[in-house]
Amino acid sequence: MSLSATSFPLPALSAIGWRWPPQALEPGWAALLAAHPAARPARIVEQHRSGYRVAEVIDQVDPAESLPEWQRAGSYRKGEINPEARPAVGDWVLVEGEAPKSLRIVALLPRFSAIKRGAAGEHYRQQVIAANIDTVFVVCGLDADFNPRRIERYLLLVAGSGVQPVVVLTKSDRADADVEAALQALRALGVPVLALNARDPAAAAALAPWLGAGCSVVLVGSSGAGKSTLSNTLLGIEKMKTGAVRESDARGRHTTTHRALLALPEGACLIDTPGMRELKPTGEEDVAESFADVEALAEQCRFRDCKHAQEPGCAVRAAVESGELDVHRVANFLKLSDEVAGAANRLATRLAQKADAKVPGKAKAQYRRPDERHGRH
Repeated sequence: MSLSATSFPLPALSAIGWRWPPQALEPGWAALLAAHPAARPARIVEQHRSGYRVAEVIDQVDPAESLPEWQRAGSYRKGEINPEARPAVGDWVLVEGEAPKSLRIVALLPRFSAIKRGAAGEHYRQQVIAANIDTVFVVCGLDADFNPRRIERYLLLVAGSGVQPVVVLTKSDRADADVEAALQALRALGVPVLALNARDPAAAAALAPWLGAGCSVVLVGSSGAGKSTLSNTLLGIEKMKTGAVRESDARGRHTTTHRALLALPEGACLIDTPGMRELKPTGEEDVAESFADVEALAEQCRFRDCKHAQEPGCAVRAAVESGELDVHRVANFLKLSDEVAGAANRLATRLAQKADAKVPGKAKAQYRRPDERHGRH
């Protein structure tokens, strides 16, 4: 019997984050279901280098074989798909076969949200951190590793994705930073900010507004920030491996080695992620939106192309000198503006190359030997 919207096992799917009533299914979903009549929906709950693990119900996770083009998406051989088009943790896919040995993914269903970053390496690529999520918990410890500039970078990557960011400051019980000053500065960015002890269930209960039934949340932050500790507290069991941080700088080692989706007792789904040492923008970010305070002052500068360095009549520099703006925030604004502009240029170049390759004969002409291009044989 073919799978239709009315035949979805809604209670089982809702327990792992299904948020779409059958009548609201996107046209893209309907086309994929029609193309794979024997398939059924499942959610990616773990992503490893060697493959995926998926869930169709809350208490059972099984390995699933993926399409060959997804397995090779990290390379640059002609004709292969972009890495960002591969399934990621949180994605809904269609599967066929029987668990646990013959389950295979046959299609990726359209996403309603995705958190992305620029992948490491000199080639332009995007990496999906998590898909189909409602909220991002940006986790940062209030110890020696506390870094407001890193939080600003995370918020820039989240902005424009349609996902609600929440800053969670852990280790409030042994804070090195001025907690009240940190809270005041971060709340000025217009996002919810909470300081808590990640080991304390009563303190973690403050996150309940974002952990309702059917909601999906991803935790991001550097190694040692307390993401896995917070995950264990919310789960009520010690499921995620945790580790100590270095005393010199409070940096942690990678105890979480892969992204994993966890079902919480309250009905929400939580995605824990490894610490990310590199947070490159994709080029699609809006720096002006994330730094609205700096941008508003920049509009008052005497020169439209003011670089906020030595130009006369610079409203931004005047605000720094008067104490209205944090000099480090302005420096981060300028740094991230340059990074986003550079990534946007690389993205535009890649899109142009892909468009050229679709023109009949054009891609072939680009790879002719120099003597062939000039008509010499």
